[in-house]
Amino acid sequence: MAITLTGINRHPVKSCRGEALTSAVVEPWGLAGDRRWMLVDETGETVTAREHPRMLLVRPELVDAGLLLRTPDLDDLTVPVPPADGPAVDVTVFGGQPFAVRAAGAAAHAWFSKAVGVPVRLVYQDDPRRRSTNPDYTVAGDCVSFADGYPLLLATEESLAALNDLIAAGRHPEQGPLPMRRFRPSVVLAGAPAWDEDRWRRLRIGAATFRAVKGCDRCVITTTDPDTAQLGKEPLASLAKHRRWDGRSWFAMNLVPDTPGARITLGDEVEILDREESDGPPR
Repeated sequence: MAITLTGINRHPVKSCRGEALTSAVVEPWGLAGDRRWMLVDETGETVTAREHPRMLLVRPELVDAGLLLRTPDLDDLTVPVPPADGPAVDVTVFGGQPFAVRAAGAAAHAWFSKAVGVPVRLVYQDDPRRRSTNPDYTVAGDCVSFADGYPLLLATEESLAALNDLIAAGRHPEQGPLPMRRFRPSVVLAGAPAWDEDRWRRLRIGAATFRAVKGCDRCVITTTDPDTAQLGKEPLASLAKHRRWDGRSWFAMNLVPDTPGARITLGDEVEILDREESDGPPR
């Protein structure tokens, strides 16, 4: 059975709700428009749905004017992209190296502070080349948006089905089956055996090629219902039992693009260019 691209997802604001696409341009730092906005606290450190699950209820949309924000109980707000010559602020992502970005206006800060329930600021990454990927898994010149660590995340429908089978047979069957958007992948593929992506090292999606550099160790965001912001036990309970290495639980693979500017479209053919046998994902 051929492997094909069945899902493309963009998350305009880190940790907020994503949007499904039919096509997207692959830039060096991720899908065009993906995770170029982020919330930070007063120190400049990223604020995520790990600590503030209500972020998952915010529905950002990229529009010509900038960013359109929607969430329950607040009026919609359109936020313009900060000017390139505006003041720069330094931010960090999970305590990493500081890098310069542009801050949105006071109205955006106030809107998000109400939506999240704590004081936050909205910032925009005007130049993603300022943030490097982890050199242990990538090469000089690789860069990333506000994503956790790598430009894209790949998941497969077969691995999700296998995980949902594990949940159904586990201690919390009432919490499954889980939808793919719990895992916030950039691209979703179908047609490969479950967990086969653990062994992929290079692949082609349509005209775009990627390095599969590292598995994705999963956090508490995956246990949060994106429709209600309520916390559960799955999928971490099942992943911890069946997909546990190095003290962490793993699902999906991080990608780095090698053909920036290529466009991917739903239905694209996928070719695995390089693979190696392993006891799990690279980690």
